[in-house]
Amino acid sequence: MLRRTFLFAAAAPALKIERVEAFVIRTPNVPVSEAELMAMYPQGALTGGTGLFNRLDFASPSRSGRFSQAVLVKVTAGGIVGWGECHAPAAPRVHKTIVEDMLRPVLLGADSRDVEALWDRMYSTQRLRGYSTGFYTEAIAGVDLALWDILGKYMNQPLYRILGGKYRDKIPTYLGVGGSSIEALKESAAKAMSQGFAAVKMGLGKGAGTRDMARVAAVAETVKGKGQLLLDSLGAFKLHEAVTLGRELDRIGGIGWWEDALMPEDTISYPKLADAMDTAIVAGETLSNRFQFRDLFLAKSVDIVNPDVCRAGGITECRKIAILADAHSVLWSPHVSTGTAPYMSASIHLAAATPNCVIMEGGNKHEGPMGNALLKEPLEYFPGYAKPSDRPGLGVEFDEKALAKIIVAS
Repeated sequence: MLRRTFLFAAAAPALKIERVEAFVIRTPNVPVSEAELMAMYPQGALTGGTGLFNRLDFASPSRSGRFSQAVLVKVTAGGIVGWGECHAPAAPRVHKTIVEDMLRPVLLGADSRDVEALWDRMYSTQRLRGYSTGFYTEAIAGVDLALWDILGKYMNQPLYRILGGKYRDKIPTYLGVGGSSIEALKESAAKAMSQGFAAVKMGLGKGAGTRDMARVAAVAETVKGKGQLLLDSLGAFKLHEAVTLGRELDRIGGIGWWEDALMPEDTISYPKLADAMDTAIVAGETLSNRFQFRDLFLAKSVDIVNPDVCRAGGITECRKIAILADAHSVLWSPHVSTGTAPYMSASIHLAAATPNCVIMEGGNKHEGPMGNALLKEPLEYFPGYAKPSDRPGLGVEFDEKALAKIIVAS
């Protein structure tokens, strides 16, 4: 009688989390007053439109002027260092405090490979107290990215591979265009097309109403046959105004999407807007978790969503949002705002590893002071597309000397 001997490999030892650190970064990193970092429109400011369009402006967010800010998160487990990032253009010390005072204590000693379980652990610290968005999910995102980075390095595989593999080798990107005149706008759009971009995005301004239609029509005509024009209104309009303008956009044609036509709180009106026009409706950068997106999908509110990986809970949560979108036959596009390489790279990897990603924001963000200038090896950005790194994890290795120059002293 033959005996078969089965050999079982011993379970790998836990990859325990040893350190969790958060760093506020700013460019340019020069002395600055708090007032400069938190500028808003004057109390009582109007949108500047005509007639009923000239009303109180509640849609303009706080800005930090000439400064860009973010929070980097550094997690160490089993001697492996992972980097993550919180979207933190305003009050970044809040994110740093959440990471170090609330999330770190519940993470230390845990096995860093339990990435999704640790996401739920972080989210559950405050869920019964009503925190589910904003600074809270932005802080969670920073840790989440770092944990995925560690897992990729531990497995010696790029992030897209441990997410299930890539659907395509490169992700289309779009470029923002602007100009003080119609001619300047057309020139900016034509230049982007000549560089290789197949889509450009411009603003459809607050209070502008029909006066902006000439600008839209001119740029749409400029890119016709070469690409598409995307529009972003940052919550400028009421439903009746958006329906009127939306029908005009349908008439112009060649518009790839209209983003954030309504205020973030007006989710109840999005299904009505989507039913009233043919141009694709986009929303989602202001949402922070899959539960909000679930409600958006169930109401048939949008054609495309654009969650932000460093705002909506990181890779773990944004992946679930993308899967939910796919189940509802909705496309998705990563929103990529002010930030550094972990932010950009995580977005590229997640885009490559999901079947319904159509395009990505940030066609030239790698060129800024928070982009490739901080890295030992650059991210693979090209005019009109980006490629996920084949290096382990996020594929991001900071130049420590360059990074040290933009870390804000505590």
